[in-house]
Amino acid sequence: MALDAEARKKLQVVLALGIVIAGARAAYIVYERHEAMKEDVAPKQAVPLKADYYVTPKKLHPFDLKSARELTKQPVWVKLGGQITYYPWDRTRHRAEWGHEAGTLGPLEQLAITDVATDVPPKAGGTKQVMVLFELDGKAYAAPIGVEKDGEFKIYSDDIFFIQDPRELYKHWPADVWKAIDAHQVQQGMSELQSSFALGPGVPVGSGDYGWRTLRYANDGKPLTIAFENDKAVGIKAGA
Repeated sequence: MALDAEARKKLQVVLALGIVIAGARAAYIVYERHEAMKEDVAPKQAVPLKADYYVTPKKLHPFDLKSARELTKQPVWVKLGGQITYYPWDRTRHRAEWGHEAGTLGPLEQLAITDVATDVPPKAGGTKQVMVLFELDGKAYAAPIGVEKDGEFKIYSDDIFFIQDPRELYKHWPADVWKAIDAHQVQQGMSELQSSFALGPGVPVGSGDYGWRTLRYANDGKPLTIAFENDKAVGIKAGA
């Protein structure tokens, strides 16, 4: 059936629109591929790391009493606040008074270690404790930092102490954060590391990755539960 003039005109318009749309689509596909090639060629921008990740505290790696005595050559600061029990030290007998706990070393407490020795706790079964000796208010005390048995030493001082001032290691932290740490307090927005400096290590409550979990802190008998998101404290609750 022959098309009249009006029908032919409408068909030509439709065909023209189809050609334009097809051309536009082809051009867009070419553009997308070109941009994708540019992204592949362009160097990827690295995600900047937190300044904390660049801090590398010095370690002594002690393996016997002589190497452990390097701890006496500078002050130390307690990493594991509220975790290490210390005892009165009898200077005459060169022994700890194991039956009289004197307390626990506080978060970031600064000590001047005077010597490193070994002592045998009650019912130790031949295992000696490696002890650091120090003074508080003129009295002598000792705290365990490892064990020795049959001449073999396992010393954990690198996990217990900083041998550099943490305030210098983490001097990029804001003044208000250090003020809270010095007061043994945690405020909104503080990281897990900053919170451990203030309160000592926390114990995980339930599951969750570092920086995305809830921790419970003994806090010297005043327990706190802190929820972290993106390594920032978002919920601080008092109580067990």
